[in-house]
Amino acid sequence: MPRNEVFGWMWILAGLLSGLALGLHFQREDWLGGYASHPRRLIRLGHVSFLGLGFLNILFASAGARVRLGHVSLGVASWTLIIGALAMPLCCALMAWRRTLQPLFTIPVVSLLMGTTLVVFGMLRP
Repeated sequence: MPRNEVFGWMWILAGLLSGLALGLHFQREDWLGGYASHPRRLIRLGHVSFLGLGFLNILFASAGARVRLGHVSLGVASWTLIIGALAMPLCCALMAWRRTLQPLFTIPVVSLLMGTTLVVFGMLRP
């Protein structure tokens, strides 16, 4: 799907820009509570998720013709991959701010699992 390809490249750009922003502070050992602190680990996870989930959306777009799903299922797969990618860095940032928001993490995880499962079934379908 073209929207996933465009979104994927935008998300990679966001990952590079967030890496630039994080790189301005990484040399400070006490930044966000230190290297091993919960907030700093989640912020790094959010940064990496931009890149990885951008690539996932580009990969989905390039596999589109080989994913044998109906129009509705293909649309659901497309949108759940985008929603999961949008929600992952947001949830990471929110959990870095407040540990009690951890249940929000189910939003990107379930969304990405749903989209990926649909793609796998569509690829295995004869």
